[in-house]
Amino acid sequence: MDFLLLVKAAIMGVVEGLTEFLPISSTGHLILAGSLLGFDDAKAKVFDIAIQTGAIFAVVLVYWQKIHATLVELPTSRQAQKFALNVIIGFLPAVVLALIFGKFIKAHLFTPTVVATTFILGGFVILWAERRPASATRVMTVDEMTPLDALKVGLVQCLAMIPGTSRSGATIIGGMLMGLSRKAATDFSFFLAIPTLIGAGVYSLYKERALLSAADIPLFGVGLVFSFISAWLCVRWLLRYISTNSFVPFAWYRIAFGIIVLATAFTGVVTWSEV
Repeated sequence: MDFLLLVKAAIMGVVEGLTEFLPISSTGHLILAGSLLGFDDAKAKVFDIAIQTGAIFAVVLVYWQKIHATLVELPTSRQAQKFALNVIIGFLPAVVLALIFGKFIKAHLFTPTVVATTFILGGFVILWAERRPASATRVMTVDEMTPLDALKVGLVQCLAMIPGTSRSGATIIGGMLMGLSRKAATDFSFFLAIPTLIGAGVYSLYKERALLSAADIPLFGVGLVFSFISAWLCVRWLLRYISTNSFVPFAWYRIAFGIIVLATAFTGVVTWSEV
């Protein structure tokens, strides 16, 4: 295995782990990073999706107490059953729409220009959401969510099929706009990520299995490890951050970064690959 290729895998793993659960779009950053690194062929696209599993393992570790308690109490506790049902309800819309529109989106929307544009638009949505009055919050914890709340968040998650939107950003900010507290929206976004991203990773590996071989194991292994470590650090930091801070800095980051990508693309300063 080419050492330089492993270094690229490590970099991509760090990018995935640091951006997957922040409202700044991991897919968008992976597309742009892959374009700069020359790591954007068909196998790289499978790699980008597969290493999300490493980030999900970090979420499972951070939330293990809640996950374990839910699984143990599932047969007897109505609260545990309600929580599990909400996660399933939130997960299903993305499955249905991905099967219908996934191929079209991958063929036409996975470009740096689309990513940059959705970065900017998403930033303005975050600024709008953070200006809502505190009185609009009606759900303080994930245990207070109704199935209808879960369905609404699940439908908003589908917007993240457009690269650059951010799955975390769509679910967290969408949840806040629907009356969830910042903490409840963030927690539910993390729980919803577990079936969503594991499902996407398994499906992608199975669908594109002809592209892969045993020789790719070190490449994917490095990406998974670095994705896990960086995501674990990021999730722990984010949960502390949101207790006293808003998402406004992420909004301005999205807007500034999107403008830079558009400017460099149109002026030719950087040749972004159309992936």
